[in-house]
Amino acid sequence: MKRLIWILALLMLAAPARSANKKITVQQLKDLLISWQQAKKADALVADYLKDVRLTEQMTSGVRISLVQYAPGPSSIEQIKILEGLSAFLPPPASDLPSTPAPDAATQNAILAKAQNYVTSIYMQNPHLTATKQSFRYQDDEGNMSTTPGIYDNAPNIAIRQLEINSDTIDSDQGVEKTPNKKERTQRTGLISDGGPGPSLGVVLQEATAAGKLAWLRWETVDGRPAAVFSFAVEKKKSRVEVNLCCFPHSDTETDIAAPGEVPIPGNEWRPFRKSIGYHGEIFIDPEKGNVLRLIFRADLKPTDFVHQDDIRTDYGTVIAASRNYFLPIDSFILTEVVPNGDISVARYFARHALFKATYQNYQPAGTPQK
Repeated sequence: MKRLIWILALLMLAAPARSANKKITVQQLKDLLISWQQAKKADALVADYLKDVRLTEQMTSGVRISLVQYAPGPSSIEQIKILEGLSAFLPPPASDLPSTPAPDAATQNAILAKAQNYVTSIYMQNPHLTATKQSFRYQDDEGNMSTTPGIYDNAPNIAIRQLEINSDTIDSDQGVEKTPNKKERTQRTGLISDGGPGPSLGVVLQEATAAGKLAWLRWETVDGRPAAVFSFAVEKKKSRVEVNLCCFPHSDTETDIAAPGEVPIPGNEWRPFRKSIGYHGEIFIDPEKGNVLRLIFRADLKPTDFVHQDDIRTDYGTVIAASRNYFLPIDSFILTEVVPNGDISVARYFARHALFKATYQNYQPAGTPQK
């Protein structure tokens, strides 16, 4: 009966219309795309509808690839990619979760001990390498107004679109991507983050363990492998992690706050937002080897900060460098909400939302020319 009701609802959508942040499942998205394909809806109409759709569960890369065949053109394909990124921090559909019972406390502790040994003895011993990092930036309209943080519901008229693709050579030492120096960062003034490095895996696991707030969450399947998922939380007073996003305008005014749309006058600077923060998230562990397969990190920020949201998902996998195997970052997603002009002295302000998707390839020992 429910299936029949859903099919009837699809038939009523003679022409896709803006959905006002309609929340749907991955299966419902597939049904919509198939119905629009059969009705031969135009690419622009489908893309316009998808701009306001929000998934209630994670769309994996495999599912995204399978859905592309139903898209009528490049604009709707782009929106499907964006939906993958926006849903990257959610659990997958319940039907895709393993039915394996939760392990007992002793087994959970054993899995965590393996992960701690892996991170300390293997991951943090990775050599100094370089890699090619390709970053895709998707961003909403700068004029969006917001009074509370949240990329999903609290920013009206959000319409994220691809703005640019960057390819850079990055340095990775002990498994940690190095932050570009100040000169490199300010070459992209006004970008407000370039999908930069996330926190150190070693630091996060160490602090989460010390804080005693690692808790069993669920089993999940990551790239065909079982993953034991634990949640974690670290208070600011116990954290060495900071948010460091570039770059915000600094103006020579009495309040040092830039007005909306203001460009710094000559002699003024673009400055990064840097703040020590508490954080929480999820860690995905191979229960047999202890390898960390995925890390989800969410910064704990305040509405009065220039940065309201900085969520980072990093996926790890096997890479080959100089004929040796290493386990390193291969993909990442970043969601941000920022106040571009630091205009936090008024009740309403301009907020900008961005999604970054980055891939890491061609790892090589430092000093080896990139191909």
